[in-house]
Amino acid sequence: MTTRSEITRNGLWSNNVALVQLLGLCPLLAVTSTVINGLGLGIATMITLVLSNSIVSLIRGFVRNEVRLPVFVLIIASVVTMIELTMKAMFFDLYLVLGIFIPLIVTNCAIIGRAEGFASRNPVGPAALDGLMMGLGFLVVLVLLGGLREFIGFGTLFAHAELMFGEGARSLMIEINPDYPGFLLAVLPPGAFFGLALLIVAKNWMDLRPAAQPETTPVTPTPTPTIKNA
Repeated sequence: MTTRSEITRNGLWSNNVALVQLLGLCPLLAVTSTVINGLGLGIATMITLVLSNSIVSLIRGFVRNEVRLPVFVLIIASVVTMIELTMKAMFFDLYLVLGIFIPLIVTNCAIIGRAEGFASRNPVGPAALDGLMMGLGFLVVLVLLGGLREFIGFGTLFAHAELMFGEGARSLMIEINPDYPGFLLAVLPPGAFFGLALLIVAKNWMDLRPAAQPETTPVTPTPTPTIKNA
């Protein structure tokens, strides 16, 4: 059985959904024009992963192999429907911004992949932890990419925070320069591809950096020969 530390490391870094598996790229690239958009979709995806993994693990002994995939999809669709209705009731403005990408979480390959590849073969505890770490890793990439595109494209950070945190959160917005003209390419689809490529390059560079450092071999001092008097 995979240990908790391995599950955490895989979800956050070594097997990250967005940077390594390259799954769920459609919402990742389409929604991350701002930090708040990425945060909203990331939280919804993470909750879906945790709940669907837990339910799949609970019923894994009662589902026949012939129908397991349709059952998993039905579970994921039910969870996403609950999340969509909750967002529509509590965060309606953010729900309108995210639009079709909330129900499209059902088709996210990462979710069905974790249900089939991990949750259906492990107890509830590890399955829930796997969903949490995979979802958190995906959320972090969404927020980083959204922050990068928002910073370059609009010259702001945490714009429209009130969509998620209420009117009092308007003060959270950071404006780099009021006269910044903006960079349209960053918030268009090509900018999303460039931003994701930069994040992947940064991760790979950090992974390869320790291996690139030369290993230092300790030098053993040569003993001084003793000269005996004749």
